[in-house]
Amino acid sequence: MPVNLAAPDPAQLHPVPGLRIGTAMAGVRKAGRRDLVVFAFDEGAAAAGVFTSNRYCAAPVQLCREHLAAGAGIRAFVINTGNANAGTGADGLARARRSCDALAALMHVAPAQVLPFSTGVIMETLPVERIEAALPAALASLRDDGWADAAAGIMTTDTLPKAASRRVTIDGRSVTVTGISKGAGMIRPNMATMLGFIATDAVIAPALLQPLIKEAADLSFNRITIDGDTSTNDSLLLVATRRAGHAEIGALDTAAGRTLRDAVVAVAQQLAQAIVRDGEGATKFITVRVDGGRDEAECRLAAYAIAHSPLVKTAFFASDPNLGRILAAVGYAGIGDLDQNLIDLHLDEVHVVRDGGRHPDYREEDGQRVMKRSEITVRVDLHRGAASALVWTCDLSHDYVSINADYRS
Repeated sequence: MPVNLAAPDPAQLHPVPGLRIGTAMAGVRKAGRRDLVVFAFDEGAAAAGVFTSNRYCAAPVQLCREHLAAGAGIRAFVINTGNANAGTGADGLARARRSCDALAALMHVAPAQVLPFSTGVIMETLPVERIEAALPAALASLRDDGWADAAAGIMTTDTLPKAASRRVTIDGRSVTVTGISKGAGMIRPNMATMLGFIATDAVIAPALLQPLIKEAADLSFNRITIDGDTSTNDSLLLVATRRAGHAEIGALDTAAGRTLRDAVVAVAQQLAQAIVRDGEGATKFITVRVDGGRDEAECRLAAYAIAHSPLVKTAFFASDPNLGRILAAVGYAGIGDLDQNLIDLHLDEVHVVRDGGRHPDYREEDGQRVMKRSEITVRVDLHRGAASALVWTCDLSHDYVSINADYRS
């Protein structure tokens, strides 16, 4: 069961003017489920994205990069679940192109104006014929309030759809930011190991979208880890339909730019945390905060070392306060001149370690009491400086093994 996560209320997912969404049952992998999603954008929309750092990236990732670089203006997304179209060579790339060509022909736009996305099993041939056959149904179902259906339509091993929405005011005009994501396993922050789509009607200069989505990713999806694996298909897109009617935002360091930035980051963080809460087999949501670093980079090293550690994660699953595992992770994080005698460690309100050793007032039953909670914060202070970093992770349970052992069956 996901950790303190509920399915989104469709009524709380605000439509974004200039965008409609449709879904269909293509039977990509399994019959009887909506596994094809189409986003259709009005002319004038602008898009930017960040993608997986995995060098063995999927065909749709390669094609997305190519189409964004072409600068033709984005008019549509075509998203399938059930098949990643990764590890499929030249044939996979050709099939991704076919899906773009087919949707472009139906919408009377150029193929380079369509971005493809796939998620599912790696190294299996994409049944593009089924996608082509289902595209008319997806287009026939286009509507502006289709976010909840889209969130469900992109799921793989997720147990719940993931969506978030905000409304803010810019120059007296209402501006919407709404997004969805999917992901539950193969999650490591090395871009953002998942699919995520965020849209806004803000009138923002197109050149600002890339730095905005990069910053949002760095503060959200690049701060999560479930199992340390970086996917082949990770994609996070930000689209601005530019329909809100206010003066164009020409810089992010203005009042309007900061308002939009805060809304996009808030939506991205909610979506990223939802992925961790729905981590495969997860029973606990864990915040890892490292303070007192000389710079943020070394704080991230320590935080990720804790969050990635299978020994730490299994200890949390068992509610076993074997907390030396946390100290060991900090020690091997790669901070060469770390002074272990300065380190403090807290679990929520419990002070476990002071000056590198067990706190004299710490009792194991106090640590166990905290570890039985469904949400826990690990705080480490390196006492080297003023920098800090935050990472979100989950525990590692028996169910994680079962889910991934049975994934293709």
